[in-house]
Amino acid sequence: MRILVDVGHPGHVHFYKHVIWRLQDRGHEVLISARDKDVTLALLDCFGFPYRILSAIGNGRWGLVREFLQREWALLRLIREFDPDIVTEIGGLFIAPICRLLGRPSIVFTDSEPVPLDKYFTYPFASVICTPDCFMRDLGKRHIRYAGYHELAYLHPDYFRPDPTILNELGVSEGEPFIVLRFVAWKASHDMGQYGFSIEIEREIVQTLSRYGRVLITSETPLSEEFELYRISVPPHRIHHVLYYARLFMGDGATMATEAGILGTPAVRSSSLALSMGNFVELMERYKLVYSYYDPAEALRQAIEFLEQEDAKTEWGRRREKLLAEKIDVTMFVCDMLEGYANYTQQHSQ
Repeated sequence: MRILVDVGHPGHVHFYKHVIWRLQDRGHEVLISARDKDVTLALLDCFGFPYRILSAIGNGRWGLVREFLQREWALLRLIREFDPDIVTEIGGLFIAPICRLLGRPSIVFTDSEPVPLDKYFTYPFASVICTPDCFMRDLGKRHIRYAGYHELAYLHPDYFRPDPTILNELGVSEGEPFIVLRFVAWKASHDMGQYGFSIEIEREIVQTLSRYGRVLITSETPLSEEFELYRISVPPHRIHHVLYYARLFMGDGATMATEAGILGTPAVRSSSLALSMGNFVELMERYKLVYSYYDPAEALRQAIEFLEQEDAKTEWGRRREKLLAEKIDVTMFVCDMLEGYANYTQQHSQ
């Protein structure tokens, strides 16, 4: 079969990478279409994936509108050229309308409830919408739930092995505690009107947490000069090894906070979207791995409390094991969905 995978975010590359390799091993032809955002293209290059660039992220509301139209036109031409049996994407905003227009099946994976455009551009047009079973909305008869998170597609121990040599790359001594901070750009279409840390809060976080260990910062946007000495300099595909060995993660984004918690690192996040997604409610209330707050001051107090717990990493390891015991192999689920639905549509179109 021919399968088109559309990726628009670095996390999407990780989500689909093992899926793509497995599908290729099974004899399928996979084509990747990409959006130039953050380190997405760098990750695709790192993993040796050929791809077609359809657009670069737009700036501001009208920039995103222009990008959407440009990307839809490019995607339409690519689907006609490649002639895929099925198209898949996280979020589905770009592929669902075009696939419906061209009569191609689309399978969308999403874990984000507060995306206002999805009810207009994704849910009415997608063939199937797959979400974690903790998703807080009912999307109708085409909605399929599974026991997992996007991040388990690449951070489950069947797929991820922590590499201790990352400590040498960071210049961190054995046993030296370090803390990872993540600052996001808040420029996506679903980020309009939302917010994370202000520069004043970022400064307070850095100054406070530096008392407990070395602070390392990863950021979607250029850092101010005062923070440059904290910037992480490892290749982007190595960031999960950094998260695994960190004593604490703190940030205002979603993906990396989930990654840290699933890897067994105490994780604290704060933003205007704190508990608006089912996976963060579950990760906080059921598994106690990722703690989300609307108030950054409350988040900072929680981070300090975790840093002052000597056995926090050990306790998070136990909590992680509980999560892994209750969740499925997400990579296999995605592969089975793509193969199964494509086979179904092929058989019923003959």
